[in-house]
Amino acid sequence: MAISLSDLPPKYQQQAMEKYRKQQTRRGPMPSAADVQDPGKPMKYRNNPTERVTSSGAVIRFDSQKEARRYDHLILRQQAGEIRDLRLQVDFTLQEAYTDQEGRRIRAIRYRADFTYRERDGRLVVEDVKSRPTRTREYLIKRKLMKEQRGIDITEV
Repeated sequence: MAISLSDLPPKYQQQAMEKYRKQQTRRGPMPSAADVQDPGKPMKYRNNPTERVTSSGAVIRFDSQKEARRYDHLILRQQAGEIRDLRLQVDFTLQEAYTDQEGRRIRAIRYRADFTYRERDGRLVVEDVKSRPTRTREYLIKRKLMKEQRGIDITEV
């Protein structure tokens, strides 16, 4: 639940703005992903980030060309009526956050799928675009947890 600055009383609006200004001057401007990436250095998995423009004019950024091509294919399938409810970057919580016996906070374990959609028969499909280097140990563990905790098989493309 987000709260708007205008919802606060004037005294607290001023206090929030001062705190925000201090944070910005301390941090400096936020660098974009392009600024962080050294132009001479290749991406971690040798991927080439790309964009697609939807019919509504929205720009969708993809981590790789392979993922963007899969999106194009799924859009065509949706337009043909073969699938429905296509969603991108859907989060699944595999284990909730908790506090251990020593009082340390343990973060939740989450998995973010590249695509989810429903087949004609209503079956939920969870897809992840993978290549050999992106099939990391962490991903393999999360794939097993998805099957164990949620009963969902991840389809790798």
